Amino acid sequence: MILYPSVDKLLEKVNSRYKLIALGAKRAHELEKGGLPTLAKFDSVKPIGQAFEEIEAGNVVVDPDEKEFD
Repeated sequence: MILYPSVDKLLEKVNSRYKLIALGAKRAHELEKGGLPTLAKFDSVKPIGQAFEEIEAGNVVVDPDEKEFD
């Protein structure tokens, strides 16, 4: 099974797997509740895949003002 977008490409946009999953889940919930998509067309049918496509495109990012706990 090939995942699109790949985790490696997504980790170029978000610096940790934990943040990637949290950001993807949050955005997927927004899309499920009727949030406006940031892309005109998606390859993925499911909201989580669509969220990851938006992250890969750079349209959804981690809040830069959020404090780091690393």
